Formats: sequence, structure tokens, C-alpha cells
Amino acid sequence: MPELLSVNIAVPKVVDYTDAEFTGIDKRPIDTMVKIVAPGPQGTADSGLAGDRIGDKRFHGGDHQAVYAYAREDLDHWERELGKPLANGSFGENFTVAGLDVNGALVGERWRVGPDVLLEVTSPRIPCRTFQEWLEEPGWVKRFTQAARPGAYLRVVRPGEVRAGDQVTVEHRPEHEVTVALVLRALSGEPELLPRVLAAGEALNPEHAASVRKRLERRAVARDA
Repeated sequence: MPELLSVNIAVPKVVDYTDAEFTGIDKRPIDTMVKIVAPGPQGTADSGLAGDRIGDKRFHGGDHQAVYAYAREDLDHWERELGKPLANGSFGENFTVAGLDVNGALVGERWRVGPDVLLEVTSPRIPCRTFQEWLEEPGWVKRFTQAARPGAYLRVVRPGEVRAGDQVTVEHRPEHEVTVALVLRALSGEPELLPRVLAAGEALNPEHAASVRKRLERRAVARDA
């Protein structure tokens, strides 16, 4: 049975590789119950976890990036690749899960976490410079992207409380085949996949949906020129 191994909350840090006041990428597991809520629009909100602060609200946090989940199995993969230990939370994820194919999660897929919380997959993680500098791995943005192991952002459908050890149940999978890994690939170097992404419908993060439509329009114009 898929399991929530740890719930990870930010320890804000002031760093020189972001122009935000601080970064919240340094997330640490906590043992207590954590309240999960819909945080509000991006640009004004933190994440969906009570007490988890977002440093750069321009690009992180908000309803469609309320919770970021990453699989322990993928962290184990990167431990082998990078040759260093990666604790739960090392990638800035809120939920470290086990027994769940996070990269193969479909946009619009719904997860019940514990007895009450219901979440919906919205998008992949798009790596940024802060992530690269945090890991101290040159070329990390390209390497992470090419591996197509992005983890998943989720929005809060039904709030509640969670804690480490809760079961994760996939309660609904839509009929399309748009995984978070496919969305990342389409947006980062495989434009032939772009037409497939819109099959995810309204569940897709609106910013990504808008980006896909703009790219498809530019391709159409280029073909007609």
C-alpha cells in the first residue's frame, strides 16, 4: 500500500542565489499532525501545509502548487546517481511517499491521504536555479529535466490533517494518458508532445495550459509562414 513516509516543512534560509527574501526549499520532516488547506492564488499564498513558507511566491505556492510530492524510490535513484545521501525533503518536497509512481501520475488523478485529505494532481515540477544551487550540482536543471522524474504538484480538493505513516490511496484516474512526466517532456524539449497535453483538460495547472496553447499557436504560425 502506498504510504506517506514523511511530511516536510520549510526551514526558511537567506541565500545569495535568489532575489527573494528567503528560500523555503530546505524542508525537514516533522512528526506532528499537519493541517492541509487550499492556500489561495499564486503570488499571495504559501503552500497548502500549515507552517510551510514559500520564499518566492511569483513561481511557487498557491492553489495549483499546494503540495509537492516526490517518491522515496526516485530519491534513492538520485542517491546512486549523485553519490550522496538524500534525506526525505531533500528536493524541497512536502510529501515524501513510497510505493507510488509519482512521475506516472495522471493530471487530474486524485489521492486520498489519511482518512480525510483529498488531493488532485495538477502538474510536474519545473526545475529552477534555486533547486540547482541548493543541491550544489552544476548542470542539475538540465539533468533533472532530462531524467523526467519531476514529482507532482497537487491542489487541495478536501482539506484535513495528515501525518507521516498515513496511507495514500489513488481514488480516481482520468481516462486520458497525460502524466506529469509527459507534461515536463512536452514543455522542455519534445514539442511534438504538446498537442497531447491539452487532453488533461481543466485539471492542468492554468499556467502550463496557457504555455502549451501559446507554443502550439507559434508552431502553427511557423508552419503557415
